[in-house]
Amino acid sequence: MTAAPPRRPRAPEVLRRRTLRIGAASWSWRPRPLLVALIMAGLTGAVFVRALLAFDDYPMGAAEVVSVLLGGGGGGERFVLFQLRMPRALAGALVGAALGLSGAILQGLTRNPLASPDTIGIGWGASVGAVAVMVVGGSAGGVSGAASQIGIPAGAIVGGLVAAAVVFGLSWRSGVQSTRLLLVGVAVSLICANLVYWAMTWSDVNDAARAQTWITGSLHAADWDRATPAAIVLAVLLPLTLAAARAIAALGLGDDTALGLGVRVDAAKLSLLLGAALLVCLATAAAGPITFVALAAPQIALRLCRTPQPPLVTSMLTGAAVTLAADQLAAGLFAVQLPVGVFTALLGAPYLMYLIVRSHRESRI
Repeated sequence: MTAAPPRRPRAPEVLRRRTLRIGAASWSWRPRPLLVALIMAGLTGAVFVRALLAFDDYPMGAAEVVSVLLGGGGGGERFVLFQLRMPRALAGALVGAALGLSGAILQGLTRNPLASPDTIGIGWGASVGAVAVMVVGGSAGGVSGAASQIGIPAGAIVGGLVAAAVVFGLSWRSGVQSTRLLLVGVAVSLICANLVYWAMTWSDVNDAARAQTWITGSLHAADWDRATPAAIVLAVLLPLTLAAARAIAALGLGDDTALGLGVRVDAAKLSLLLGAALLVCLATAAAGPITFVALAAPQIALRLCRTPQPPLVTSMLTGAAVTLAADQLAAGLFAVQLPVGVFTALLGAPYLMYLIVRSHRESRI
């Protein structure tokens, strides 16, 4: 009786790759991350469709929604679906995708699960810019019309970029150090938060109430004027950011190794940081600062895919699904519709504490 040959050890998921060849071009891919990405895309689509069924008190079933999408239905049904629910669902998906991708870039670049726009001050910087426009516009006689549709998003983008430049500039020392980035980011977040509340104290009561509603992060006021520009900008920004993010894998091996592989390290890091900041500013301009999505979505995708760093496309889809689901839960679980930013903060605060405790335990091993 001959002994069975020893079984060949199974390669870990990180090492199992397949190669797709089309002519002279080839791409490597892993089965599990691809499968997870497809499942997450289907889940995002399902949550998006669910968002079209109920966001308000107007009753519409699945058959009625399909009928309206195919050109049927009455004027009231078409108004509810295309003017109220569709832009809100689209804005939620776009904002969540931008936040998920931004968080994945920052966490992959710094190799720190705590790095996200929420913890390094970009979101609060965007809030400073938007609230400043509201306060200045209110003192000048109102922020309606063009000032509301253009001035507030522009202020959010400028404020977020200024905060990002300050954080990255102060934390840059022969590259981006994650610990230094987090410490500087927390300090900038506190400064920007106090600037926001200081501006609200001496502004008009109506402007202060409007600013308070905006900084909680909400999709209630989402319309085509917000969703359409966000979709156009994301259609341009996402491919550029994903193309630049291909250098993250090489940067994860160390600066010297990345240089040996032909990566321009400083230029790659700056372009990635700029892309992440622009994504956050765009999301904040469209819906206000929705917290913890950029922190949690990349970590969820990382654990599902079992990859060494957060997968970009899956993080983007996870962020969209989380934002849409949180908005529906915030609108349906309580008697009063909560802003989605309040709901994600309630869920994200315990998760942030978990990440801090886990990082502390890993550092002691």
